[in-house]
Amino acid sequence: MEDQITQMTSTTFLGKLAVFMEEGGVFMWVILAFWCFGVAIALERFFSLRRYGIKGKPLMDEIKKYVINNDVAQAIAFCSNAKSILPNVLKSGLMRANQSKEQISDAVEVKILETMPKVEKRLPSLILMANVSTLLGLLGTIYGLTQSFAAVAASDPASKAKLLALGISKAMNTTALGLISAISLMLIHSLLSGKAEKILSDMNEYSIKLIDLLGTRKGVSSRGGVSSREAA
Repeated sequence: MEDQITQMTSTTFLGKLAVFMEEGGVFMWVILAFWCFGVAIALERFFSLRRYGIKGKPLMDEIKKYVINNDVAQAIAFCSNAKSILPNVLKSGLMRANQSKEQISDAVEVKILETMPKVEKRLPSLILMANVSTLLGLLGTIYGLTQSFAAVAASDPASKAKLLALGISKAMNTTALGLISAISLMLIHSLLSGKAEKILSDMNEYSIKLIDLLGTRKGVSSRGGVSSREAA
């Protein structure tokens, strides 16, 4: 019984959706195509950002342990085994651990600049899809109303009300679908942008911490060397 009710509900929904699309005219399918394209971009970005992201604190704690133990090679190997973006950025600094603080900073900054486009890739396209969906909805509204008034002007009084209703239905349907597409894509863009900003923020935060850590390590080593010479 429940399966029959579910099937009937599904059939009714699909039927209403088909009527909704049919009454809206050709602009409905154009808006739907833009929405599907936007959703495809969103899915690709979601899985990419999920792969790029990593919890920075545990990673930094592990690297710090290796650096304090003067085992930079192991820290580099640890970062090499990770597939996320942050370990690769930190690895670029670790590769220059024996150089000056400025050289370490330059290496990290270059790596961040190389990585940023990968994180922000295609996100502006979601806003473009949302804006185009809104404009197509408005264009469909204008087209539907124009078609409706033209039909009413050339028809007999008995069919004017029906033609006017069909035209207004087409106009409102395109407006509704355009807004649904735009709102959903803008929300998705907001969520993905927040995730991308978190990844970029972690890169900046932990790269600065690594530069400071390596600089402190070099300073400690340098002071230790001076003491040894003085003792000699």
